[in-house]
Order: sequence, then C-alpha cells, then structure tokens
Amino acid sequence: MPINERLFDRISQKRDILNSLRPFDMGALRRLKASFDVEFTYNSNAIEGNTLSLSETRMVLEDGITAGGKTLNEHLEATNHRSAIEFVESLVGKREITEMDVLNLHAMILDRIDPHNAGFYRRHRVRISGTNFTPPKPSLIPDMIQKLYEMLNATGGEPIQRAAMIHMEFVNIHPFIDGNGRCARLLMNLYLMRSGLVPVIIQNRDRKRYIDHIVASQTRGDHMPFINFVARCLDRSLTIYIDSLGEEDEDHITLAEASKKCRYSQEYLSLLARKGRIDAVKFGRIWTISGKVLEDYVRERDGGN
Repeated sequence: MPINERLFDRISQKRDILNSLRPFDMGALRRLKASFDVEFTYNSNAIEGNTLSLSETRMVLEDGITAGGKTLNEHLEATNHRSAIEFVESLVGKREITEMDVLNLHAMILDRIDPHNAGFYRRHRVRISGTNFTPPKPSLIPDMIQKLYEMLNATGGEPIQRAAMIHMEFVNIHPFIDGNGRCARLLMNLYLMRSGLVPVIIQNRDRKRYIDHIVASQTRGDHMPFINFVARCLDRSLTIYIDSLGEEDEDHITLAEASKKCRYSQEYLSLLARKGRIDAVKFGRIWTISGKVLEDYVRERDGGN
C-alpha cells in the first residue's frame, strides 16, 4: 500500500469516529460547509495566482462585497468556484459521472472569464513552464480522457489512492486551456465524497510541495509522494469535520505550547507533524495538536523506553 501505514490507520479511525456522529447536527453542518467552501475556494484559486486573501474571499462569497484593488476576474473566480463546489456536491449521488458533467464543471469555473474556452477541450498545444513535462496534443485528448471518466466511476480499491490518481490523470492530460488545476482538485474531492469520505483542501502555503509532487509523478512516475500528500490533506479534513460536528471540542494547542508540556522540542514535534507521524493539524501557518494526542504520543514513546 503506497499510503503510510500510520497515517492510513489514523484516517481509518477518524472515518469511523465521524461515521459514529451521524446523523449530523444540520446547523453545525451548514456552518462547517460555509467555512470549508470559503477556505477551499481561497486556497484553490490562490494556488493559480488569484490575489484575494482568505478574508476577502469570505467577504465576496458571504457578503457579496467587492474587494478594493482586485480585478473583476479574481472576483468571478471566487464566485465561480463556489458554484462549482455546489455542482460537484449535486453529483455525489449520481449513478454515473459523464463527460458532460466534467465539461459543465469546467464551464462553471471559467464562466464569464473565458466563454470561448469554457467547457471545451483545448485546441492548441501547451507547455508547462518550469518542467520538462509536455501534455498530449489536442487531437489525443478525447480518447485519453475516457480513462479518466472510467476512473471517476470505478468502485472498489483504495479510494484515497484512486482519488489522487484521478487528479494526476487529469493534470497529465491537461484537457483545457485554463482551469485544469481547479477542475482536478474538484474532481478529486468528488471521488472522495462518492466514496463516503470528506473533501480535502490543498493549502496555498503548501503550493511548492504540491507542485513538486506532481512534477515527480509526471517526470519520474513516482506517485507515492503525491498520494501520501493527499492522504495528509484528508487527515486534516477529517479532524476539522470531527471537531466541528462532534459534541465535545478538542483542546488544540500550538506545537510551541505542546513542547512546554513534554520533553520534545517544537522543532522535533514540527518534524513529526510534517512526516505525518503525529496527529497534528495545520491551521493557516500554525501546526496544532490536541492535548489527548500529545499525551498518547508521549505515553507511547515513554513506555517504549
């Protein structure tokens, strides 16, 4: 299995905890979805160069207020992405995802931004700057993308790995002139949700790591780093869902605070967090950990010494 065993076990445990909370409190679920949609929209657009901040994105989506000094297209990218999220959610229970579903999704992403290309496969060769990878020529796209549709409708197997590979297959084909990254992340989340999991957010602060893993997959055929990267994003999402929908609030503290409660330095705890060896969650730029998780880790390590 490509996914780190400790990380996979943690995800499985959290999935079971989340399922045990069903049926969810609808008010809490609505608040979580509103917050999650803003964060997903901000990060997915920021990765592509949109300069709206998280607070500006929230203002545009929740209050309908324009942000000063920002372009019309940046505002449209925010509202379009929210519409795309809602469309993806409408597809979760659909029996079969079709080519038209994906074309409609892309049309929403570029709505009023590039109507000539919205919902249409690219008609020209493209090159990905900064890499040696060259996407296939346009004439090959219609046949190559059929594999993607088969993957979207496949059942069985490990869903996290398949969701990550749906993302990779999509960006490798690069079927559209623009909007491929946003579309790939939405389709990855579509597969996760159709598999009974929760959507993930790839944070803009992890953009370099995210792109490096994609390049490694494209140029060396090494898919494992990207699959584990997606798994860590899912681990974070599950924690957020459990914290938001559970009856008890987790007492999350920063790693700086955690280091004062144990014999491990903040730097060491941060290393463990980045490698997925402790159940830490990043909010913005700050790693946090629950008091219980810290206690369990210290007890496990001390018991082994």
